[in-house]
Amino acid sequence: MELRGKTVLITGAGRGLGAAMAKRLAARGADLALVDLDERGLVAVRDAAQALGVRAETYSANVSVEQEVVGTFERVVADFGRLDGCVANAGILRDGLLVKTKDGAVTGKLSLEQWQAVIDVNLTGVFLCGREAAERMIRCGNGGCIVNISSLSRAGNFGQSNYSAAKAGVAALTVVWAKELARHEIRVNAVAPGFIKTEMVASMKPEILEKMAAGIPAGRLGEPDEIAATVEFIFTNDYLNGRILEIDGGQRL
Repeated sequence: MELRGKTVLITGAGRGLGAAMAKRLAARGADLALVDLDERGLVAVRDAAQALGVRAETYSANVSVEQEVVGTFERVVADFGRLDGCVANAGILRDGLLVKTKDGAVTGKLSLEQWQAVIDVNLTGVFLCGREAAERMIRCGNGGCIVNISSLSRAGNFGQSNYSAAKAGVAALTVVWAKELARHEIRVNAVAPGFIKTEMVASMKPEILEKMAAGIPAGRLGEPDEIAATVEFIFTNDYLNGRILEIDGGQRL
């Protein structure tokens, strides 16, 4: 896909990976529909994109709420007249052990609220965005490309039952959609980042973060722009389809 003049929607665009993706794609000439609940962050990213000479608009939406997702995609197509790409990047963490013990006694457990919050945003949100993106790409008749953000944690990470389950689900959806949507000239791929220097990773307990970082063969955390570069590659390589690209510095869980 030649990105110049194309419209790409990015969720979770107000900071971190989403902001890095937006700036990278704007530099390639893509017009951007920036979606997040962080309206202040969105304005900063929008201004940075516009400074690169592209059109960028902001949209406030909770990706776990169907009506908000449907309405946002409708507005984006009405505003831009097309939709060529979608990056389902929005995500949250609510880490916790399945069952927490001390001296052999149970002291706590992962709550249903913690479980559901992560599933709603990280899995259902991806489903809703992918469905609505595919519908509008088919209607517009120009084909397109959907990029889902999975995670290295899809293999199963200590203390992340909810997050690992959601990200494994995202990887599975990616493969299914690639098979279903190819006949409409819509490609679907995913990126599975390892530990990247974002606000979400920084929210992890320092001792856990230090332990994880020490196990990365590359010897460091990844940079947001390294993930953004991978997203750019996916968009511009028209023969890449149905794949989950692990960008993790050689780390394996």
